[in-house]
Amino acid sequence: MALVVGILLAVFVFEGAWAWVAVAAGGAIEFAEAYGWWRWTHHRRPAVGVETLIGEDAVVTDDGWVRIRGELWRARGTRPLRVGERVQVREVDGLTLVVG
Repeated sequence: MALVVGILLAVFVFEGAWAWVAVAAGGAIEFAEAYGWWRWTHHRRPAVGVETLIGEDAVVTDDGWVRIRGELWRARGTRPLRVGERVQVREVDGLTLVVG
């Protein structure tokens, strides 16, 4: 929107070099706004989905199963798992959690 305003100012209000300054300023504001939105949306943890489980702690309940956030998930360990052990989710492979 700032770029459009800069172009309209250049066409209808300013003359000469000031017209180019208005367009450049509008473009710079537009770029800064787009960059700010991109950073804000890409530097946050996921709020929903199975990706939110990565980094969470889980408790091994049975051979090949862990309990995390009150739910049972099939798990595969990077080392042998013992019942009652607290493990951390490393990655998600389909509906199986890779824990270690």
